[in-house]
Amino acid sequence: MKNIILILLLILIQVEVGYTTEIKVFNFTENELSELKVRKVRGAAKATIYSIGSNESGNFLKAVADNAASGLGKEIKIDLNKTPFINITWKVEKDLSGIKEDTKKGHDFAARVFAVKKTGATPLSNRAINYVFSSNSDIGLNRPSPYTKKSIDYVLSTTKENLNEWVTVKANVKDDFKKFHNLDVNELDGLAIMSDTDNSKMKSIAYFQNIYFSTE
Repeated sequence: MKNIILILLLILIQVEVGYTTEIKVFNFTENELSELKVRKVRGAAKATIYSIGSNESGNFLKAVADNAASGLGKEIKIDLNKTPFINITWKVEKDLSGIKEDTKKGHDFAARVFAVKKTGATPLSNRAINYVFSSNSDIGLNRPSPYTKKSIDYVLSTTKENLNEWVTVKANVKDDFKKFHNLDVNELDGLAIMSDTDNSKMKSIAYFQNIYFSTE
């Protein structure tokens, strides 16, 4: 009997050690797309066109930005002490090679995912990590947005290495807020997806799939 109890305890320990919590942020369904908050960037000629598609891995969001800029936002509370890692699967089919992403005239990305923390009474006071699929910069590069120091551009993927290829990336959001904003963030307030080309006046095509938070 003691041996059986010991075996059961060992199994439970192994299950607990190997257990990983995952919190999916988007389902990428037509119904969800109709309910997400659409924010057109002020001054942009047009809004980015978002649509739903599917492949062998499930549903995805397609974003076509032709001299356009708008984002899709979702208010969601994420406990960063339990699930600090954001995981993103994305692809850029048509990139924005040649632009200077560190300038206002070239600050466009075919694919971005914003992690947002409310730090004041208005949206302008919020802090954000802007995880980007760059067309020109190397993976790991990070710098403040040319528009505001409250948003940090952080390159997780680049078309210099992966053009028209699905890529899955991971980042520790809690650590990034501490590193780039010197903030101890326990809870995230929202996430936003955006494809924008309003500054460069170019056209990009990108895809987003399987965005979730995990323990590791």
